[in-house]
Amino acid sequence: MSSRIRVSLGRQLSLAKTVVHLGLRCNWEEYTPEERAMIMDARKVYFPTLFYAHVLSGAGRAIFPSLASYNLLGDKIRQTCLFKMLGVPHPRTMFFWGRNRAEKILSTFDFPFVAKIPRESSRGQGVFLITGRAGLDEYLARTGVAYIQEYLPIDRDIRVVVIGQRPVLAYWKIASARDFRTNVARGSSIGFKGVPGQAIDMAVSLASRAGIDHAGIDVCMSERGPMVFEANIHFGTEGFDQAGLSYKKLIAGMADSGEI
Repeated sequence: MSSRIRVSLGRQLSLAKTVVHLGLRCNWEEYTPEERAMIMDARKVYFPTLFYAHVLSGAGRAIFPSLASYNLLGDKIRQTCLFKMLGVPHPRTMFFWGRNRAEKILSTFDFPFVAKIPRESSRGQGVFLITGRAGLDEYLARTGVAYIQEYLPIDRDIRVVVIGQRPVLAYWKIASARDFRTNVARGSSIGFKGVPGQAIDMAVSLASRAGIDHAGIDVCMSERGPMVFEANIHFGTEGFDQAGLSYKKLIAGMADSGEI
């Protein structure tokens, strides 16, 4: 079997003409012997999903998105540690666990501050603006590890979508008057005018240094300059839709051209 075959498991590359789309099956035995051989002999496996990314990479297969991208998926603690280690500007953030968490938090942060469920939360769920002790106690009852971040008085941030080695789209996410969160899923609007080049450059630099090749990187413009909030490996395509672009056609073209 030719080692030049490339296969995809996730649905993102269903439109690619040069990639064999097999689909995701959670039991290895559900693939035919021929399909299993195709996956194991592939030059690259696209969108193996978190289910197969680590085992395929461990078996020596090239994957896209990168393992570095998958390692950050759904884990705000890992992301924050990465940003700190790389010296990437990031809102002041600390983690608290064990006894007396509330007292430790209140000796470190003043109200208001932001508290997040650190793992397996997305689309603005699990993000809380804490303005008093009651809100803090309610949050702490939800999680064993407290992820506490300074509150920045902003009403928008910037989503920079980086695929491969380049930014393919950048836009503002503007919070609604009813919610401090800028997630489009929470009612934020999208704007394309005046996106600062600083934000795009910071996102591209982070992606390059961290080995991230498929992410929506959120950057805010604060009084201290641009800061990275987080990198969303699985991101919504609303921005593409409003820009008149097709995410699936774009990424299929990048795969067919060999860019990714």
